[in-house]
Amino acid sequence: MNTIEVTGKSVEEAIEMGLVELKKNKEQVKIEILEKATKGFLGIIGTKMAKVKITVIDDPEEEAIKFLKKVFKAMSMEVEYQTSIKDNNLNITLDGPNMGVIIGRRGQTLDSLQYLVSLVVNRDRENYLKVFIDTENYREKREETLVRLANKMARKVKKIGKTVVLEPMNPYERRIIHAALQGNHYVQTYSEGEDPYRKVVITLKK
Repeated sequence: MNTIEVTGKSVEEAIEMGLVELKKNKEQVKIEILEKATKGFLGIIGTKMAKVKITVIDDPEEEAIKFLKKVFKAMSMEVEYQTSIKDNNLNITLDGPNMGVIIGRRGQTLDSLQYLVSLVVNRDRENYLKVFIDTENYREKREETLVRLANKMARKVKKIGKTVVLEPMNPYERRIIHAALQGNHYVQTYSEGEDPYRKVVITLKK
């Protein structure tokens, strides 16, 4: 959590200065008054400044939804959200009409959105939170498709005795291919190239 102590001529002034420094509003922070201002004798001797402690409330779910609402408002889309945090994973499920637009070609738009939300929720955060965004059960369906593809290509490699190079995939999809064929007795896999054009290669075991 991000915590600062701020002094001012009054409690209100100290709070305002702290909010400006943190770039937050009152709903996003916890405020603790450490000392109230005193004017002292004749307004000069013994004058004491007010001091407050302001702590940013760590609410990644709220931060994520706030960001997503701005994105979908710009896209003129009405989307419902379900969020949960478990084992340092922030899971977000989206629901609404035209979810195909959010998924994009082979999930590229969904992946980009997931990446942007990850940047937002992990900004100034000490413990990294992994973000997963899904809609219409796309992730599970895509995983099943990739596993089928991996097994099909493995059979092809075994049959023709030649190496097969798959289309470029993101790291998440490449891991699915590698995992699907990890126990295969006839083929092995590795990745080659640079992102975003990195590909999985399936070849016969030597």
